[in-house]
Amino acid sequence: MGEMKKRYLGTNLKMYKTIEETKVYLQRLRELTEDLPQELLELFVIPSYTTLEAARQVTEGSRVKLGAQNMCWEKEGQFTGEISPLMLKEVGVDIVEIGHSERRHIFGESDQEENRKVKAALEYDFTPLLCVGETLEQRNYRISDETLSTQLKVAFHGLDRNEAGKVWVAYEPVWAIGINGIPASVEYVSARHRHMRKVLVELFGEDTGSRIPILYGGSVNLENAVGLIRIPWVDGLFIGRSAWDAENFNKIIRRVLEC
Repeated sequence: MGEMKKRYLGTNLKMYKTIEETKVYLQRLRELTEDLPQELLELFVIPSYTTLEAARQVTEGSRVKLGAQNMCWEKEGQFTGEISPLMLKEVGVDIVEIGHSERRHIFGESDQEENRKVKAALEYDFTPLLCVGETLEQRNYRISDETLSTQLKVAFHGLDRNEAGKVWVAYEPVWAIGINGIPASVEYVSARHRHMRKVLVELFGEDTGSRIPILYGGSVNLENAVGLIRIPWVDGLFIGRSAWDAENFNKIIRRVLEC
């Protein structure tokens, strides 16, 4: 038996759950997962901005890491409605999610903006979780791999190997996420993850490029989690609504760790 591989399992709560609901959810998740082996699991939750301070109090000293759903690349300034890295430092966040498909497609964020955010996140010692993924139209044009290459290369442009060693990637095909998401087949996910690994190695060399965790997200649930985590190029799962119930999330986590 080779050494056990660390698994990355997390969820983004999007624009759901009040402060109270988030606290109850995190408290329960903390209790349920307390006994799991620390060295085998990186567990994280990304709730809404307004819940972060309360969420930090609940997760303090636990194995649950907290993330923010977005971040401005400037530390302060005339950016009404934005949240700066300093503000996130103050509430105590570990991870910053960058380039979620809803940010890209509903709010028009560009690959260049994601690049500035990745650099800012690294400057302030956050773990940048870069989300990438192709639309249904891009998949139909058979340019999924080209799309993913572009998103990775632009977002990580200008990073040295040391910085690249601190980033995480989440692959979420746009057509596979959300209420109307169509789950992607294991073969499809496998091919995309293999391609992304190739791109990361090309960018940062074998040593660093092969170690960057690539998580899969897109209609992940209790039924398909094991099949997905068994793909050699999948290092973890970025789960949506299936993880928004602490009991259900705990079941998925345990099922994944068992295999």
